[in-house]
Amino acid sequence: MLIDNSVWLITGASKGLGEALTRMLLAQGFRVAAAVRRPEELAELFGQHDSLLPVKIDLSSADEIKNAVSSVIDKFGRIDVLANVARYGHLGYFEEISEQQIRAQMETNFFGTVRLTREVLPYMRKERSGYIVSVSSTSSVKAVEGSSVYAASEFALEGWMEGLDLEVSRFGIKCMIVEPGAFRTNFFKEGSSFAFSELEMDDYKNVRKTLHGHFVGWDGKQDGNPAKFAENLLKVMNSDSPPLRLLISKSAVPAIDEYYKKRYAEFEA
Repeated sequence: MLIDNSVWLITGASKGLGEALTRMLLAQGFRVAAAVRRPEELAELFGQHDSLLPVKIDLSSADEIKNAVSSVIDKFGRIDVLANVARYGHLGYFEEISEQQIRAQMETNFFGTVRLTREVLPYMRKERSGYIVSVSSTSSVKAVEGSSVYAASEFALEGWMEGLDLEVSRFGIKCMIVEPGAFRTNFFKEGSSFAFSELEMDDYKNVRKTLHGHFVGWDGKQDGNPAKFAENLLKVMNSDSPPLRLLISKSAVPAIDEYYKKRYAEFEA
């Protein structure tokens, strides 16, 4: 259960699911440290709020993370919820994705999240309470064609979070992995939240074009409503028995259900 007037630190707060969550929390009177690369954008998005603290974070910078967490503690005195929402996707066929792109994918979705969480945990342990929420994807459960590198970063995130939950629950700290399906964010807007493979090989030429068109064609057409995501995430977090994993969105449920049935049938066979 969340305490009243909780202090949230949210990454990726200027767009997509992070923006929707930040907007809802401010409307409900929570205190929010909104972590983004360009804090100057937040005033236009959310207006002026005494309960809003813009903080600059590049998840690849240990110094920026340390300074951001210190500024939240200086302002609010505590961090009750860390919401790791910032995500990035490198999509395309594995052989056509450069090693530099692969490392950048893991840096943002995994190492950056780990780095920030490590910085926040001592304050939660001191209070003997806290909530760590990491938004992954249905790609953390099942990979789809063209998502091998992105799925690798999400599988890593889930394994780490599952293990972390076992380690920190003794301190009154709860972990939750959120597995959203397709929501109407800019994730499929190329150059914003996803990049396509840099290399080109003749064997992939035809399927590459089809795959690229498939991904960019999703932009703005996803069935999930980010505002409803935020509303229901908070509802589940406040429930009597919040789960470790929250699969969320109508389209995600049948897809994951079918996947697990096939996987278990394979196991039984």
